[in-house]
Amino acid sequence: MKFGFDIDDTLIDLRAHAFSLYNKKLEKNIPIETFQALQRVEIHEPFGLTDSQGSAMWNSSLEEIYFTDCPIFEQALETLQGLNQQGHDIYYITSRPKHYCAQTQEWMSALGFPIKEGHFFCGMQDAEKVAIIKNLALDVYVDDKPAVLETLHDIETKVILKNQSYNEHVRLPRLHHWHEFDNIIKA
Repeated sequence: MKFGFDIDDTLIDLRAHAFSLYNKKLEKNIPIETFQALQRVEIHEPFGLTDSQGSAMWNSSLEEIYFTDCPIFEQALETLQGLNQQGHDIYYITSRPKHYCAQTQEWMSALGFPIKEGHFFCGMQDAEKVAIIKNLALDVYVDDKPAVLETLHDIETKVILKNQSYNEHVRLPRLHHWHEFDNIIKA
């Protein structure tokens, strides 16, 4: 089978990691429960930042957010390693900026994610992501972003939504914890 995965907030807990970094940088102590209640992807509001200030902070912090000790969701790595050992094809399809592609691939390889040549796609907008998913004719695709998954209703790819506070309103098969993955793909 062919499996596709988004990276940020699907395999790794990027926004929570960034939230922790913001607490340190801004010398705040905003609780994680505040983060977990956010209804949008952006994380700056609890810190009293405007949208433009939040965007500037995010963009100026990308290297640190992307490549420090961002945690992998529990069982995500083991799940992908297991799929790889079973002989399945694994594809990564991320919207991370193009100039971070090589570094992201190296970072993920160092963490133990199975990456094969030609199976890593990076630096595209949502429409390009959707086109890649369709062209690869994936059997299963997992992402946290409803805008990507909701456009895939006309193909045979089974789409799975990685649960996040900002996507709880969406009705798609939902992955709360990676240990549920096998049961979801068999359903």
